[in-house]
Amino acid sequence: MAKNKFIYDAEELELLEEIENAEWVSVKLTKKQSDTYAQSAAYTQALQEKKQTTIRFAVSDLAIIKARAKEMGIGYQNLIQTLVHNYAHDKTKLGL
Repeated sequence: MAKNKFIYDAEELELLEEIENAEWVSVKLTKKQSDTYAQSAAYTQALQEKKQTTIRFAVSDLAIIKARAKEMGIGYQNLIQTLVHNYAHDKTKLGL
């Protein structure tokens, strides 16, 4: 038997129960609510966009990064991007 991989809060459980019992009724959003959700969606989408930037590397460091990326079968820019992303999200610690 497969375990339920979802953990629902009280509001979600109530909503599921209403849907399963055919009691759920759709409520039209107000203009203000609709605008708020649209702004939130636009902001979230903007966070996912990519921005081009220029970084200067020592030639030797870049050569090593390119070699490691090639060993991994990925592009060196993807490797750098992943390293930066993981650092930004505290998945990688920087040791100095």
